This record gives sequence, structure tokens and C-alpha cells, in this order.
Amino acid sequence: MTRRPKAPAGLAGRGRLDALDGYAVLDTAPEPGFDGIVILARAICAAPVALVSLVADGRQWFKARSGFPECGTDLDASVCKHVLGRRDLLVISDLSCDARTAGNPLVTGEPHLRFYAGAPLVTPDGHGLGSVCVIDTEPRPLGLTEEQRECLQVLAGLVMTQLEMRRSLAAMAQP
Repeated sequence: MTRRPKAPAGLAGRGRLDALDGYAVLDTAPEPGFDGIVILARAICAAPVALVSLVADGRQWFKARSGFPECGTDLDASVCKHVLGRRDLLVISDLSCDARTAGNPLVTGEPHLRFYAGAPLVTPDGHGLGSVCVIDTEPRPLGLTEEQRECLQVLAGLVMTQLEMRRSLAAMAQP
């Protein structure tokens, strides 16, 4: 009998999903502020893919993406769900060798993802929403440099600042 990896601790919980809903960002149009963040992440980390990924109920959706054709995936194909509940960067040098991700359909099949680094998106109340991540189709035994790690964390902070500003502007626009 094959054992399925345990669901990430931060995935469940109505509070997290309510927090995500409170930003009213899911399924919205692209925005230059978020698009610029993934372009920077991709360049800083020399990665073919960078995403701003939000983990919703049963799916992950990409507010911004560079180098990845899809706007989102089912949760079974999400690596970003493993960032939920963390406060620090998650780096997986070879997705095919990690018990959490070895059976992921994007690892076992096209596009054969191998490397992942994701900085968590955490609300001021401590709810994990997703990540700013970089992905590669080649393993990276050395992961990221310290500077790349720090920059990815800073970019995640900028995403949260953007989300907070969007929410504040929406609240001010209401009568």
C-alpha cells in the first residue's frame, strides 16, 4: 500500500481561507505590481519560472506568473501548499527525491519540475496565503545563495504590501 504524504499543517482551516477571501484577489486580472515581482524573482534566482501563488480551497491560483503557461493547478499539483504554516523559505533541491513532492503530477510528468524555492505570503494575523516561488526543471543541489534567499523573502513581503494596499483602496472606495 502506497502512503500519501500528510497534508501540510497550514492547509486546513476556515480562518486561512477567510483571510484569503478578504483580499478579494482570486481570479482578478493581471496587475503590473505583481507581474514585476515575478520578473524580478525569476531574474534574481536565475530560474525559468517564478509565480505569485495563492492556495485556495481545492486549488492554487497564480496572481502573477513568468515562464509558466497555466493560471493555476489543482491542489494535488501544488508544491506551494507545503509553504503554508511556515514563516521561512522552503527550498526543495530535487522535487523527485522529496517525499512531499515525488508523486506530484508536475514532477512525474510534464514539465518534470525538479527544483522549488518558495517564500511564504503571511498576513499580519499570521495566515499563510501562498508563496512567491521560483521553479526549475533541473535539480539544484546547492539551492539558492544567501542573497537569493533574502531577495525572495523581500519579494514575498512586497506581495503582501501590494495585497494590503489593494484591500485598503477597496475599503476606501466603499460608501
